[in-house]
Amino acid sequence: MGYKQDFIKFMVDSGVLTFGDFTLKSGRKAPYFINCGNYKTGAQLNKLGEFYAECIVDNKIPVETLFGPAYKGIPLAVSAVTALSRKFGVDAAYCFDRKEVKDHGEGGMFIGKQLTDGEKVVIIDDVMTSGKALRESMPKLMSAAKVNVTGMVITVDRMEKGQGDISAVQEVKRDFGIDVYSIVTIADIIEAIENDVVPGKEYLEKMIEYRKVYGV
Repeated sequence: MGYKQDFIKFMVDSGVLTFGDFTLKSGRKAPYFINCGNYKTGAQLNKLGEFYAECIVDNKIPVETLFGPAYKGIPLAVSAVTALSRKFGVDAAYCFDRKEVKDHGEGGMFIGKQLTDGEKVVIIDDVMTSGKALRESMPKLMSAAKVNVTGMVITVDRMEKGQGDISAVQEVKRDFGIDVYSIVTIADIIEAIENDVVPGKEYLEKMIEYRKVYGV
């Protein structure tokens, strides 16, 4: 699994991936929880950005600009764009949106790179649950320019049913034609537990049962 195993260990060490009994926003009862808000130091963001960059390069995603949806996506995009430059020599641009359009000064919806028609944009976010961030971002991006969204990169694909019988990731592909790439999947995490890469074997049975009910 290479950098995938390293990332799973990094999530556990950072307190981002935890095991127990959790009630998710969806109301589902899950035996694991992913809280990307627990990345809170410079060293963690530095390392996190390298994993995003690795995923972009590994999947050969064409990129000119990284877009981080406000607010959580902003530090993620910044960490990823600096890692692309530092580790892979890819000097991409980045931008993020405002929650409200600024009506004074330079004005506008976006901060950072001003988007242009045909620009290859990769959206950076943490965990996709319903696809809400992308669904809100697409109209904003397209109102700025007719950009080419070449992909979206998230940390973990939960591989769970979305609105229907397919996952939120699959719904995004169906509705927008956009591929969503994840650094790891829940299947990778289960495999890492099984192979003693990270602790959590006492929750394996519950995780597998949870996958049977909600997984795709």
